[in-house]
Amino acid sequence: MKSLIFFSHNQKKIKEVKNIFIKSNLNIKNLNNLNKIKQPNENGRSFADNAKIKSLYGYKKFNLPCFADDSGICINALNKKPGIQSKRFLENFKNYEGAFDYIISKTKIKNEKRAFFNTTICLTLNPAHHIFFVGKINGTISDKPRGVNGFGYDPIFIPNGLDKTFAEMKSDKKNNISHRMIALQKMESFLFN
Repeated sequence: MKSLIFFSHNQKKIKEVKNIFIKSNLNIKNLNNLNKIKQPNENGRSFADNAKIKSLYGYKKFNLPCFADDSGICINALNKKPGIQSKRFLENFKNYEGAFDYIISKTKIKNEKRAFFNTTICLTLNPAHHIFFVGKINGTISDKPRGVNGFGYDPIFIPNGLDKTFAEMKSDKKNNISHRMIALQKMESFLFN
């Protein structure tokens, strides 16, 4: 397998994936390199469902092996939500600060700060062959947003064993320990072994 498509319109994810596979001899194409294409409707009930919807859609459009991810944060004080609704949850607020204030207030009311990020990757080799790789990182919600790097929930998530949020870390540090990196390393191990 020489060429592989990463099916994502998220420029920050595309950059992360490029950096991770920079030394491999795989030709990883992304949607910036290909004809404009719409995103399929992500109506799955799990991270795996949504990742498969995108990777299968990409495979059918380009007739090449394709992988896609679905990621989100699961916060104990919100009954493990927003999960697969993480992006939509942020969009329900006027701005990220409003969403972060809401989350932080819930963690204080419930005295429960635990949370985890999950990434599930689906690699579609043909329409009937899908392989899944899961990355998960446990942590806590900070008392206030901190840092300017990263994206999404990074300013309020502190990985276990560390004292900085993802948004306070340089991108290479975050990429070395992130949920997406864990899942991508599993996929890389599968592809090269």
